[in-house]
Amino acid sequence: MTFCLGIKVKEGLVGLADTRVTSGSECIIARKVIVYPQEPSGGMFLMTSGLRSVRDKALTYFDELMQEQTEPFDRLFKAVNAFAAQIRRVASEDRKSLEESGLHFNIHVLMGGQMTNDAEHKLYQIYPEGNWVEVGKGTPYYIIGASGYGKPVLDRTLKYEDSMRHALKVGCLAFDSTRISAADVDFPMDVVIYSPEKRAIVEHRYDKNDLSEMSQWWQERLRQSLENLPSAWIQDAFVHLDQLAAP
Repeated sequence: MTFCLGIKVKEGLVGLADTRVTSGSECIIARKVIVYPQEPSGGMFLMTSGLRSVRDKALTYFDELMQEQTEPFDRLFKAVNAFAAQIRRVASEDRKSLEESGLHFNIHVLMGGQMTNDAEHKLYQIYPEGNWVEVGKGTPYYIIGASGYGKPVLDRTLKYEDSMRHALKVGCLAFDSTRISAADVDFPMDVVIYSPEKRAIVEHRYDKNDLSEMSQWWQERLRQSLENLPSAWIQDAFVHLDQLAAP
């Protein structure tokens, strides 16, 4: 399983990805974030989940396409279309043999950034069929991989108007919730941040020790909040039990 989260807020883009890759009984650490800076400014990043073989082959084809281009992409959606075309190419080559082996053709991609002619920063999700959707203001994030565990904190606390620092905090909590509940999602965690103001992408890797204080603080506050939760309503569920005589 994988946890990759892309967040688009007014101030910029934040991406988070775990690095655990499982194959049968084997477990390795591998990057799931790739950054393509664009000179003199801007650029894009992508994150992937799904079959590693499909991902590696699609990336190889995409990298070859990037090297052969005489001009860089001037709009991010054009890069998205180009990567989607490589997914379809891999599907035409490998889908049948994978399915005959009992494997599902599976790759999901998040692509974010800003190219020369983009009016603002963009974030897209690409599906295994090669179609894509763009992140909007209403729900300013996408998760690929293990998506269920981190959604509650994101839906409750993240808004498009929030800062990138706030988005990273919420994203780390979503990752922490997923890491605790999904055995195949874990540290190290890679973070990528894009600032449209500075037209720059930066990366950082967090290990478990880096965020242990944050994780412990959050867990303790959750328990404290539960203890302080208004509880007069609970009596309605226990009133009949309280009226029963002890045996």
